[in-house]
Amino acid sequence: MAENRAQDQQVHPLPKSYNYNDAYAVHDQESGTAQSKEFRKKKRVKCLAYILAFAVFQTGIILIFALTVMKIRTPKFRVRNATFENFDVGTPANPSFNLRMNAEIGVKNANFGTFKFESAPIVFLYDGSPVGQGIVPATQAGWRTTKKLNVVVDLSSGILANKTQLGNDISSGILELNALSSLTGKVRLTFVFKKKKTTNMNCTVAIGLTDRTIREINCQ
Repeated sequence: MAENRAQDQQVHPLPKSYNYNDAYAVHDQESGTAQSKEFRKKKRVKCLAYILAFAVFQTGIILIFALTVMKIRTPKFRVRNATFENFDVGTPANPSFNLRMNAEIGVKNANFGTFKFESAPIVFLYDGSPVGQGIVPATQAGWRTTKKLNVVVDLSSGILANKTQLGNDISSGILELNALSSLTGKVRLTFVFKKKKTTNMNCTVAIGLTDRTIREINCQ
């Protein structure tokens, strides 16, 4: 029996035809194929991540462009300053005024395109009554600039029915006028997009009667 067990435990050599190099080659080939598949998978995932990141970036750029460059804003229309050529003012007992005013008008265009507008009247009122009128000429304001215009206006209290308040204002040394106007034009972006815009002026101009200068301008 001991002899039989010894025979059972005896190591049987591999047949001579078995090639270790072939076995290693098959193992290496299988391992290389698995690594190649994993590499291609990672490459595809990385490619998709790059495409997604680029799409998000492009969307952000388009959104910023739409909210800034392509957004059309209403231009601002204001009285900026004024000087006087003729300055004739009465007394509190005999109130009157006759002034020739050179009003500096500003049209501020904050758009990335020109604002071309038509001519329009500008009316100056005292205590709700018109006392003078000028014409804002037709022109255009360049993109993101303020167009400055000079408008000559003759102001006279001759048509005022009630001059009691005027006497009080002359006594105080301050004459307040209200400037009203409205400009209509078109904002043109990138030579393609056009949009009609109307901008209104409503400014209060305080004139110092002693120094003959503009003391204050408030616009809504």
